[in-house]
Amino acid sequence: MPTVYLTRLEKFNAAHKLWIESWSEEENIAFFGKCANKNWHGHNFTLSVTVKGQPDPLIGWVMDAKKLGKLIKEIVIEKVDHSNLNLDVDFVPQGMMPTTENMAILIWDQLKPHVEKNQCTLHCVKLQETDSIFVEYYGES
Repeated sequence: MPTVYLTRLEKFNAAHKLWIESWSEEENIAFFGKCANKNWHGHNFTLSVTVKGQPDPLIGWVMDAKKLGKLIKEIVIEKVDHSNLNLDVDFVPQGMMPTTENMAILIWDQLKPHVEKNQCTLHCVKLQETDSIFVEYYGES
């Protein structure tokens, strides 16, 4: 039976600041630009979660897309939407820079055990920060 990939998109808005405490304000601004704004800055993120597996022979689905959406909303979106990623999100370790790259890895870690309970595999977490910037994470260590 062939492997099929199912992707669910969800959106959220969040703020963050890219800042290295051991650097001066001038160094942070020179390196991170607007992302080092002392009053934070925000993005309208698009999160794409792709699972893979073989369609159930009776139902024909890899996973119920509505159930996948509900998992993403409960496990991730409710925690990150309209929040400060540096301060408010319980799965972001204190002191970790909440870059799009780090957030994709953390979101993967949150979703993976829940997806596996549904007889499929988490394939990719894609997090789009702007129209021209996104990251993809496939679970590599």
